[in-house]
Amino acid sequence: MTDETPSNEPVGARFREFQAGLDQPDGKRHRQPRRRGGDGEQLTVPPADFASYYGRPVLKPPVWKYDIAGYLFTGGLAAGSALIGAGAQLTGRPGLRKVGRWTALGGVAASTYLLVHDLGRPSRFHHMLRVAKVTSPMSVGTWILAAFGPLAGVAAVAELAPLLPQHGVLGLARRIAPPIGNVAGLAAAATAPALATYTGVLLADTAVPSWHDAYPSLPFVFAGSALAAASGVGLIAAPAAETAPLRRLALAAAAVEFGGGHQLERQGLTSEPYKHGRSGRLVKAGRALLAVGTVTALLSRRSRVLSAFSGAALVASSVATRFGVFEAGRVSARDPKYTVVPQRERLRSTTQP
Repeated sequence: MTDETPSNEPVGARFREFQAGLDQPDGKRHRQPRRRGGDGEQLTVPPADFASYYGRPVLKPPVWKYDIAGYLFTGGLAAGSALIGAGAQLTGRPGLRKVGRWTALGGVAASTYLLVHDLGRPSRFHHMLRVAKVTSPMSVGTWILAAFGPLAGVAAVAELAPLLPQHGVLGLARRIAPPIGNVAGLAAAATAPALATYTGVLLADTAVPSWHDAYPSLPFVFAGSALAAASGVGLIAAPAAETAPLRRLALAAAAVEFGGGHQLERQGLTSEPYKHGRSGRLVKAGRALLAVGTVTALLSRRSRVLSAFSGAALVASSVATRFGVFEAGRVSARDPKYTVVPQRERLRSTTQP
């Protein structure tokens, strides 16, 4: 044994002496002078310079840029439009069918571009298709997008069949394109619900508090938002005589989204970013626009101007909601209280008898 570590000094006493040095009034850690005992010499260690981490983020904020917020919107728009196109196909509304199919193709093309742009290199999207991992929402979503895109493309291109000549090879393409487009349109609609909702699962699967705690409600919010946006485009672009189902669909979309949004506000502390700050203003604006668009749609049966206005409000509501949810997650990741306080509450609830 050396003089600096006496053998007759209990370990517990040495630990209490060190712990007392941590609780200094100036908030810095000091190591108390240690006495050798009796008339031994006094050894002093200079105070340690300790920098506090209080106020620093516990989590690293998401590296996703606002491309992903746009991806959330365009993917939902594509999914909702594919469903509308399939419904119009089955009910004999060719004008609405055409709008739904082309909007679905445009939405999925924009989604793919935004996703690839956020990834940085197109090859990264290709690499994600090398493996199908059912436990990864990102992997599942990539495969859903890869399946939906070609189907939506075939269905949309089939709408060009009437422009082809009636004879020759192009005449044959003119005859076979519509039935192929119908099959592709129905197949795209079958994958559309997964495309509309998987992004909510993707966000909830992260450690970001306001996203993670919203796992029961985010898919419903995104599903309602997708149907509202697609209904809005249909009200703007489809023939007025074929838009009656869109008004009922907008009402159903509003009910689903408002129900999911109500649950967002009841998830405890981590619901604050959905109600306050810039993210809260975006979410509130989305709800207000959704209400205005839905009411106006129900009153616009004989007015083309009101239909266009309600459609624009519905599309804008979906944009505001997606960007608001995206920003709320970033806010909750930057503020450590949204991570630490819920963890302490969960720990306290599990340790109490």
